[in-house]
Amino acid sequence: MRLSIPNQLGKVNRSCRYDEGVAYERDDKQLATEAEVKAVASAVRLRILRLCCDRALTNKEIAEKLEANPATVLHHVRTLVATGFLAAQEERSGARGAREIPYLATRKTWRLRWGEEHWPDLTGAMLQVFQAEVARLDDPAQVDTSRLGLRLNEEQYEDFQRRLHSLLDYLTEQEPGPGAKPYSLFVAIHPDVDRQ
Repeated sequence: MRLSIPNQLGKVNRSCRYDEGVAYERDDKQLATEAEVKAVASAVRLRILRLCCDRALTNKEIAEKLEANPATVLHHVRTLVATGFLAAQEERSGARGAREIPYLATRKTWRLRWGEEHWPDLTGAMLQVFQAEVARLDDPAQVDTSRLGLRLNEEQYEDFQRRLHSLLDYLTEQEPGPGAKPYSLFVAIHPDVDRQ
């Protein structure tokens, strides 16, 4: 299912157990710093977090998956490490005995609260990631989509958000079952200006 559920102002809500993203705004979460916001308001960095969310990858492996220059990727990796979104794992020997450092996503994005002033940048980056990932699929039928036109009052809207985020929180706590495959979930809700 591919949905997206921010609030009327464009609040960004994302992530699942297998996915790094930006979490729903809740007061019990720590407010993200400017450096943290800058680090994840980048489609490339969000893709790196997704690639490293359930297995550690080296800079070279990340660059290959992104089809990007390793030096450019290293800049992004260092930014994510410096802000605590990626953690370096135990050093290992690669081909020819070269020293390699794999990186694993910390899932910190789900534990932060993102200030309203950052929603446009975060939303833009998430939309770019979604489009890039879907474009890589061999068959568009692999994307399970739904679209609804809703009319909700404020109480109904808040109830919907609460239920959705409860489900997303539940998913973030799930351990992969036997034979689990990676999936990404994208959720969005927006004002329908054409129906106003």
